[in-house]
Amino acid sequence: MSKLKLIIQREFIAKVRNKSFIIMTFLSPLILIGMGALIYFLMQKNDEKVKEIVFVDNSGLFSKNDFEDTKTVHYLDYTDEGIAATKKKVEAGNYYGALIIPKQDSLELLAKGIEFYSKDSPGMSVMNSIENKIEKKLRNEKLNTFGIDIAKINASRISSNIKMYNFSGEESSKLINGLKIGLGAIAGYLLMMFVIIYGSSVMRSVIEEKTSRIIEVIVSSVKPFQLMLGKIIGNASAGLLQFLIWGIILFTIITIASSIFGVDVVEMQTTNIPTEQMEMAKEMTSGDKGQQVIQEILRLPILKLFVLFIFYFLGGFMLYSSLFAAVGAAVDNETDTQQFMLPIMLPLVLGVYVGFATVINDPHGSIAVLFSHIPLTSPIVMLMRVPFGVSWVELAISMLLLVITFLFMVWLAAKIYRVGILMYGKKASYKDLYKWLKYKG
Repeated sequence: MSKLKLIIQREFIAKVRNKSFIIMTFLSPLILIGMGALIYFLMQKNDEKVKEIVFVDNSGLFSKNDFEDTKTVHYLDYTDEGIAATKKKVEAGNYYGALIIPKQDSLELLAKGIEFYSKDSPGMSVMNSIENKIEKKLRNEKLNTFGIDIAKINASRISSNIKMYNFSGEESSKLINGLKIGLGAIAGYLLMMFVIIYGSSVMRSVIEEKTSRIIEVIVSSVKPFQLMLGKIIGNASAGLLQFLIWGIILFTIITIASSIFGVDVVEMQTTNIPTEQMEMAKEMTSGDKGQQVIQEILRLPILKLFVLFIFYFLGGFMLYSSLFAAVGAAVDNETDTQQFMLPIMLPLVLGVYVGFATVINDPHGSIAVLFSHIPLTSPIVMLMRVPFGVSWVELAISMLLLVITFLFMVWLAAKIYRVGILMYGKKASYKDLYKWLKYKG
């Protein structure tokens, strides 16, 4: 046990003392925030340019009032200019595009005969906006031909805002559901990225020690299984430390933001908040979207999410790291690892895609539940489901299966590791790995 402790300490210290680890630990949150701000800034700059669209209406149905200007799109009536002259001006680069509305005998033919000309390919949002305006106008004209009063139809429209509750009385909303989707997706994606990054780190560490022949000295005083397990736990501890630092940075940002928006963090963390007080708070803050977002975030079971994230991070990382370590022991350089990486990466990628495809639409659907119990995908899919509320029975089954599978995979990987770590000069194949698994010496 003391030797295992020394290996864990060695791997952990070597990892956290690395300059790139220290720099990226503190810079990564700032880089992510900066990238988000940059993307938002570029989107705003991209939308600042006003697009002028001219239209020629030969049907006599449309007017400037039917094409309402927006912040970024302005419409000009060039019906008097004619089609040919209008096309030339657009082709010369004076305008974004030209909308040509022909004269037709029926509204159906008119809808199919409208054309749009532009020098460059138009954006999808612009085309969707134009189509919506045309469809609205033609639909109203069609209703008029049926003798239906448009004003009465518009007056009859009523918007609804359904309040959502569970049977324990807890209120939900579209906003908090969106936050849950985002939180689950981020957690699942981060787990996949860290398994790949730190798992590859374990694999490279094994390859380096093997190729430098240091491993021959090490295994003379420690068992290969202890060496592999120490590397896995040491790297996992470094990853958890990095997550903890990021969590502190994130909590600091949320605390500062909450003080700016005037939200009481301690009060919002209280679980048993009377419904009347919550309704009153929402009425008082309904005009401030940023404050509402912070409120909804603080209503989430943050402690439960944090604990489960730690468990599934450790379980998923240690499960896959044992496979990465076995691959590192089976090869002499990173180039030879490619043939073994695909079977390891497929479940990770599958977990992310299944999570996005099923959990977002139905977090309690049969597919989402199934893949949240399969150990190779459960660390990712279950993390995506947890914000939506998962019973402790499901969590217990998923966690138990993950632990059992981890122990089994470590046992298999150790059999490959103890043989492959001393093999040199031969490119291992799947047949060789099978022989090493059967080796009983």
